Amino acid sequence: MAQTKIGSGFITSGAISSTDLANNSVTVSKISATGTASSSTFLRGDGAWAAASLTLQSAQTGNFSAVAGNIYPVNTTSGVVTVTLPSSPTAGNFVTIFDYAGTFATNPVIISPNGNKINSSTANFSGATNREAINLVYVDSTQGWVVYAASTTLPISATYSASYLVVAGGGGGGGFFGGGGGAGGYLTGTNTLLQGQVYTITVGAGGSGTSNQGNNGNNSVLSGTGITTVTSTAGGGGGSSQNGTAGRSGGSGGGAGSAAGSGTSGQGFAGGTAGSGNGAAGGGGSSAVGQNQPTAGQGGNGGAGTASSITGTSVTYAGGGGGAGYNLSAGTGGAGGGGNGNNGAGAGSSGTANTGGGGGGGANTSASGGSGGSGVVILSVPTANYSGTTTGSPTVTTSGSNTILKFTASGSYTA
Repeated sequence: MAQTKIGSGFITSGAISSTDLANNSVTVSKISATGTASSSTFLRGDGAWAAASLTLQSAQTGNFSAVAGNIYPVNTTSGVVTVTLPSSPTAGNFVTIFDYAGTFATNPVIISPNGNKINSSTANFSGATNREAINLVYVDSTQGWVVYAASTTLPISATYSASYLVVAGGGGGGGFFGGGGGAGGYLTGTNTLLQGQVYTITVGAGGSGTSNQGNNGNNSVLSGTGITTVTSTAGGGGGSSQNGTAGRSGGSGGGAGSAAGSGTSGQGFAGGTAGSGNGAAGGGGSSAVGQNQPTAGQGGNGGAGTASSITGTSVTYAGGGGGAGYNLSAGTGGAGGGGNGNNGAGAGSSGTANTGGGGGGGANTSASGGSGGSGVVILSVPTANYSGTTTGSPTVTTSGSNTILKFTASGSYTA
């Protein structure tokens, strides 16, 4: 069938009648060209349909897929927004993104190339400067989308995924036949970090034991631009059986005097309950409830902690402290750094440092419970992205393709 060339497009002769020509009514459906013909596109000389201009869209407040030819105001007031670029772009496609509410520095926009590239990289990119505008044009498969104009200094920050473990400080054990302290809260997961941004690490101290009701530990926190702050809740202090004081609530709850402390959902479990006579219950752990006082004069065991292999080796954290005993055995600390209760007249054992373990219960009138173990924060980042910039002197190791940063004291990491 004969065709007439117009630019790089063709009109198929058999599809056009003499009436079409006489009435000047050749429709776009009869023209063979790349792209999509619509009321907002025009036929270029190279035979491609292209957008006549960029079209302003309404403000976007959640994740969305961008369409070529549009300008998107992005409102990140409520949180980070991810923009997914078109999956099958053609050369000359444009997308513009800008900061609608002046909040990119707090909650950045994340730009996903959707299997293609941005500035020749397959990584996600981000805009993290208030009132920033980002203009992108698709060039080819080598460079992908190129930022041809922006209101801030380039380059726009790339992003990468990091795993974390955040364990809070354990609670102190109770005294005078005290319950075991509850373990610090245990949280693990992943976050997307922005290159060049500083992430702050707070490692919570353990709570002190007393001769009555033990004190709660302190929270551990991971925070910074573009991530949801991760706060692990401090372990609850143990109660006192003879003084009738309750275990405190926390990441995991303290063992009972008059009542057990509760744990925090997703972080730990409640302490055990006390019965009659000298002796006390165990504190809660991150994976199990503290043991109830088994019988008069005996202490309950602390709840078990949870194992993590984020460092490349399996290590158990956040075990509950054991309750004090009298005549019969005292409770043992839960796996994961929980301190043992005392059987007789002495103080309970402290939880192990940097495990978030609860302190053990103290026996007799003036005997204090043990202190809770301090917490820990661990980050695992791809070695290819590791910046080497830290404060707080974390222990730095490698495991496979990742670099591991173990913070045993507060500090920071610059992504």
